[in-house]
Amino acid sequence: MQLFNVQGMTCGHCVRAVTEAIKHDDPSADVQVELASKQVKVQSSLSPERIVSLIGEEGYQAQPA
Repeated sequence: MQLFNVQGMTCGHCVRAVTEAIKHDDPSADVQVELASKQVKVQSSLSPERIVSLIGEEGYQAQPA
């Protein structure tokens, strides 16, 4: 499980955008978004760099925790 700190997430739309961006590249990914802690947990074969890039493409700043 990979853990990322993500800035800018505030609502259900944010959760959906981040989840769908990751699942678009890896449909079997398990994505868990925690709005309160501003963290995203991802179980995926994607590299951490790719996940940060995908989240960034949705307009959020992410970095590995």
